[in-house]
Amino acid sequence: MTHGKGRDYKKLPPMTADIAKDGHLQLLLFEAERAWAYAQELMSSALQPSNQANASSLRHSATGRFRRAVNWSTQLLSLCQTLYGLSRLSAENLLEVTIYTVILNGRFLRYRDDFEDGLIQLSVAKSLLDDLANASSTSRDQALAVLFADEIGPEIRYCAHELGRAKAYDINGIVSELAPLHRNEIVENCDALVAKLQSEGSTTLKTKLKERLWEGQPVPIRYPELVDVFLKVEQAEAIVDSRQKEGRRSTSNKKAKSDVTAYDAVLATLSDAEEVARKLQEAQQVTGATSTSSSNGGRDIQFVHAYIVYQLLSRRIQRDLLLINTLLASGGGEKYKAATSKKPATGSANADSVDKRLYPAIVKLLDTILQSLTQMRTISIVDDSPDLASAVDARLDFTNGRRCVYLAQCYAAVKKYGEALALLQHATIHVREAISSLSLSESDVINSGNTPFFPLNTEDLKELETTIASDSLQLKRDWFAYNGGSVKADPTTYKKPLFFNIALNYVELDMDRLQQRAGKQPVPAPGAPSSSTNAPQTKTEFVLEKKPTPKAKAEEHVEPAPNHNHKPVGA
Repeated sequence: MTHGKGRDYKKLPPMTADIAKDGHLQLLLFEAERAWAYAQELMSSALQPSNQANASSLRHSATGRFRRAVNWSTQLLSLCQTLYGLSRLSAENLLEVTIYTVILNGRFLRYRDDFEDGLIQLSVAKSLLDDLANASSTSRDQALAVLFADEIGPEIRYCAHELGRAKAYDINGIVSELAPLHRNEIVENCDALVAKLQSEGSTTLKTKLKERLWEGQPVPIRYPELVDVFLKVEQAEAIVDSRQKEGRRSTSNKKAKSDVTAYDAVLATLSDAEEVARKLQEAQQVTGATSTSSSNGGRDIQFVHAYIVYQLLSRRIQRDLLLINTLLASGGGEKYKAATSKKPATGSANADSVDKRLYPAIVKLLDTILQSLTQMRTISIVDDSPDLASAVDARLDFTNGRRCVYLAQCYAAVKKYGEALALLQHATIHVREAISSLSLSESDVINSGNTPFFPLNTEDLKELETTIASDSLQLKRDWFAYNGGSVKADPTTYKKPLFFNIALNYVELDMDRLQQRAGKQPVPAPGAPSSSTNAPQTKTEFVLEKKPTPKAKAEEHVEPAPNHNHKPVGA
């Protein structure tokens, strides 16, 4: 300690257990960490080609810093043992400090190429970390213990390899062989300390994460940062699951909004988890470190990141499907039945009663679902599973077909029937592809999973096929009634046909002749002279303008013969 000008230096009182507080323990820990970090920096500098001339002095300084780190950690352990004897420190905290000191000793021995003693020290530390992880009261403490155990795993393998062991890769086997023989020698009262730790852990309330499975195997969450965000994910998912258990979907807008809000909370927590996992993955790629879990056949951080992305996309699809059902339910009973059966209502009368903004909004939501499914299909864990890949492909095709059906309704609303019928033809192709994808696997992995985010079966595809057929027939009828089924014809100039006699629409008849044969005189044009004075002239004009038609004998008009014997009156 330095002192200022004009001030007398006063030596600090010695550190005793009576005056020791949390700050004193932290100071000793920071001193040990600083010395060890400086030693690592000096070692890396000694390996650089530019410092080749000073390499020996740098290694000598690094050795001195290593000794200081071990000295500080030993002082920390001695003080903690005294506090534990006074019942001021728990067995868990004392075991943590003991493990820290043993790890530093083992690393220092490995640095000095004393591989046999270093292997024993590191094996004992690994064994104690496993006991600490099993007896931890929270998932975060468990993840911390597992993380430290993964860090010293490669060092154990390196020491075993340098000693010429045949199974240097079997870290757990080496630990189970060496740790029971030397743990009581290295750690004072080790068995009693572990027993006290287990008794303390049984009395405390444990708040741990639920076990997450993927293809029957647990998903290891080995990082404390992920544990914190996954606890929030579990809380949000519990709210969603409780709402689903309370009852089926309700048509009330208030209930639907609360369900959407619950899904938004789940998506927010999963987004945080994805960000944390991505940063951990990037940090691992930068440092080039590999965990022992991946070398032993376990799941590394890349798998955990892919699993989180899959869960995020599945929950997003669930939310979009809920929004679609809510929109259709707000349109009335028919639309809600269509929502539950995954098909739109048909008919021109229903189309007229639907809000024009409904179908475009549904198409946008289906576009979002397609985007999520496409991204899900590219995830490594989905691509590695053939059954899951075929299930995702089937839902992609089904959603594409459903989107074409709703988009056809949008075109039909603006009288573009040709485009609507073309979309229905595309929808038929997508449905056939979905049926083919579902038939590739015996059972649907998504339907049989823990969270079936997109239920789909053969009956849904058949219902959609029936809907496409009925919509196509209705659109053809509407198109024919609109402009006769023409692509370019103007509907204002189109005259609807008379169905009582089709021949009258295409054959031009001589109406005057029909009137004459019916025994009725043709109606004269306005302004024409009277028929009594100009009848012969009119008949002559008629004969001149139109060709005479052959007549039957019964139709010929026989004029009476003149009677010469008849005398006029008054003659």
